[in-house]
Amino acid sequence: MPKYMDMELAQAAYKLMHDMVKVKKGESVLITIDSVSDFRVAEEIAKMSEALGAKVMVAWHSTPKGYGALTMPYLPEPLIACADKTDVWIELNDQWLLYSPLWDKAVTNGRTRQVMLGGLGIERIVRNIGKVDMDIQKQFQDELTRMTKEASEVRITNKAGTDVSFKNDPNRPINSEIDYSVPGAHFLIGQIGWAPIEESINGRIAIDGALSGGGDAELGVLDEIITYVVEKGRIVDFEGGSKAELVKNYFKSLDDPNMYIAAHVCYGCSPNAKLEGCTTEDERVWGSTEWGFGHQGSNYSGGESRVAKSHIDGICLNCSVWLDGRQILEDGVFIDLKLEELAKKLGK
Repeated sequence: MPKYMDMELAQAAYKLMHDMVKVKKGESVLITIDSVSDFRVAEEIAKMSEALGAKVMVAWHSTPKGYGALTMPYLPEPLIACADKTDVWIELNDQWLLYSPLWDKAVTNGRTRQVMLGGLGIERIVRNIGKVDMDIQKQFQDELTRMTKEASEVRITNKAGTDVSFKNDPNRPINSEIDYSVPGAHFLIGQIGWAPIEESINGRIAIDGALSGGGDAELGVLDEIITYVVEKGRIVDFEGGSKAELVKNYFKSLDDPNMYIAAHVCYGCSPNAKLEGCTTEDERVWGSTEWGFGHQGSNYSGGESRVAKSHIDGICLNCSVWLDGRQILEDGVFIDLKLEELAKKLGK
């Protein structure tokens, strides 16, 4: 019997595995999904992978608690053993294996293409992959990436109270991709992320969109602002109400100094993304910026991972951005002429 959005889901899964992952006949594909995630997404990706000639395995397992290294005690040993032995790993986990030791191993082995799509249900994968014009999206992301890579100094503000400045390291990578066909770490389109020079990051990061990281940091869409006071790349204070206190105590409970260090900053630039409490999509809301603290993968550092017990992401909505003093984003609207033209083609 037909099911809800069967055709749209099939099209998105085909687009993912054929156009983006470019899976080849005879390759192995591992799909991981925890018990609270939408299994139909895993099933459809598995079908498309099989149809393209891949050897497919779906690892459906109980839901861990927390993100990154915090998931390890909850994972079955067979999953830990196989995650870095595959050509393609599609992660659909609600509680991310991203930034765990097994993820670090998989994305640095020179073989595995790891694609992080954590928590994406049917509607989310359809609107954020199936319904996006990939050619225009790539042009937009390529141009914004180029501009950012060429900038030495960046300032970000928003009306919630964000005002943070930092310097870029030209030797560090900027993660922006639509092509998932090479080994390493890959993420949902609609986000451009990089790691600034940590010691140069100073100011206030006012998180008014959503916050996630497992435990008491798994707050989802926020109804109050949580502000990080950052000096030389490290959180030195938390400001706000009761939820800011919860987050402060959660950081403290992890007893890990590396949790307080900035791991990355990202632009959100997915034309269809909605703020609904799924971090993978929330981070891509158009005109937002997102800050991660804690574990820093090699895809951001450009070298060895900086290990931490977990990773916490917070989203600042409707941002303004200056690159070397030139404003390109104003209150969530891209005002650079080329970016503005491409944004209109994407429906923004």
